Amino acid sequence: MLQVIHEDGTYDVVLEPKLSEERLQEMYRALIFIRTLDTRMLSLQRQGRIGFYVPSSGEEATQVGSVAALGKEDWIFPAYREPGTALWRGYPLASLISQFYGNAEDLAKGRQMPNHYANRELRIVSISSPVGTQIPHAVGCAWAMKIRGEKNAAIVYFGDGATSQGDFHAGMNFAGVFGVPCVFLCKNNQWAISMPIEKQTATSSLAVKARAYGFEGMRVDGNDVLAVYSATKWALEKARTGGGPTLIEAVTYRMGPHSSSDDPTRYRKQEELDLWSRKDPIQRFQKYLEGKGSYDATWELQVRSEIDDAITEAVRAAEKIPPPAMETVFTDVYADLPWHLREQMEEFLKGGFRRRPEDMGAFPL
Repeated sequence: MLQVIHEDGTYDVVLEPKLSEERLQEMYRALIFIRTLDTRMLSLQRQGRIGFYVPSSGEEATQVGSVAALGKEDWIFPAYREPGTALWRGYPLASLISQFYGNAEDLAKGRQMPNHYANRELRIVSISSPVGTQIPHAVGCAWAMKIRGEKNAAIVYFGDGATSQGDFHAGMNFAGVFGVPCVFLCKNNQWAISMPIEKQTATSSLAVKARAYGFEGMRVDGNDVLAVYSATKWALEKARTGGGPTLIEAVTYRMGPHSSSDDPTRYRKQEELDLWSRKDPIQRFQKYLEGKGSYDATWELQVRSEIDDAITEAVRAAEKIPPPAMETVFTDVYADLPWHLREQMEEFLKGGFRRRPEDMGAFPL
């Protein structure tokens, strides 16, 4: 398993990517941002101010390490635990939180669940709830880039549970046969909701599954941001130069619940959580920065204060924004609204829209 930074903060001088101090501090700030966002958004959900949230505490390094290796023209196909990739790519915090609220500034106009953010300009494809459906989509995008002769790549994120889905196998097989420029990043966080990894597969790892489809798989320490960065950068460069796909298994751990609707204490032991807490990706990277003389406690306090203020301001702004306009129910489907939908919209806005008794069936209003 590829590891650059050891759990005590020491590191492999040969494997260490040569990044500037500014870049390293930017990555550390991003790790803190994700963890803080998680804490604040879960609190808002518990207060009833947003309806749903999917936390990613413990998995920050898989997000930051991978997205930091991407080029601006590469496409991102996220699962629903990648807010750090969106923020790093330039997704405005205000827009992200508006998506959690589903207000008028939400790019999806409230049509998607919270945490299902997307941005075409940033090449971030919409998250979908069904497990693994993003995998063949990413492969199709990568195949299109290969056909066009573009020197870009697609990266697709998914959890260990997705490797039990048909979409995973179909996507992997297609990618191997056609040699598409796609990086499969599997975040093995040990649990597919309440299903442990040992009940997902009989193989020694998830990375080994790539062999069956004719391409390389590699296992990395998913709590080591530099290991994830190095693996992703190598896989992307290989993809862009015609080397085909790669499966990266990032071994990490979901510290919190699967979602705000989950109670992990019902299926996992506190001892397991304590064990992985000692492998915390943020604490490890902090020790690494300290060893290089690139960390200062005063600087971190300032960073945390700035992040808190930014989130507070974005939440305040989001709560002042009204819901999406009623007519958005009918828009964004056709460039020119057909006459029959325009009639329906006008009747709906007048308050005259009612379902006929014969249409109600078993689902009365």
